[in-house]
Amino acid sequence: MKKIGIASDHGGFELKEYLRKELGNGIEIVDYGTKDETSVDYPEVIGNACKKVISGEVEGLIALCGTGIGASIAANRMKGIRAALCHDEFTAEMSRRHNNSNVLVLGGRILGKELAIRIAQKWLSTSFEGGRHERRVGQLETLS
Repeated sequence: MKKIGIASDHGGFELKEYLRKELGNGIEIVDYGTKDETSVDYPEVIGNACKKVISGEVEGLIALCGTGIGASIAANRMKGIRAALCHDEFTAEMSRRHNNSNVLVLGGRILGKELAIRIAQKWLSTSFEGGRHERRVGQLETLS
């Protein structure tokens, strides 16, 4: 991925800012908010950022909230989004290889900064395998 978005509510703001600064090597990062720790509604912020993935403005998105749960639920409500809430490098890798996730979700109040950066780097550097997984990912689009 060359151009990715990043978005959070107030609970993920601190970790979002850290990731935004640390991931900048060779990747264009577009910040879709929030801009500070003032309370905001995660469905609105994450939903608006996911629209940028769907439109192709960015190739993927890193979404954060306090636990990652709300951001994950909000993202996965949107057709065309395959959001994966990850807590380690292996799940980040597999979410890309087997599920072609286009949104990585992280819990800002759950993960330490060093682990979060490793998870994000793994997700960004992993490609979709295709093959037998292509059929399964295609089936996701038929669910309602």
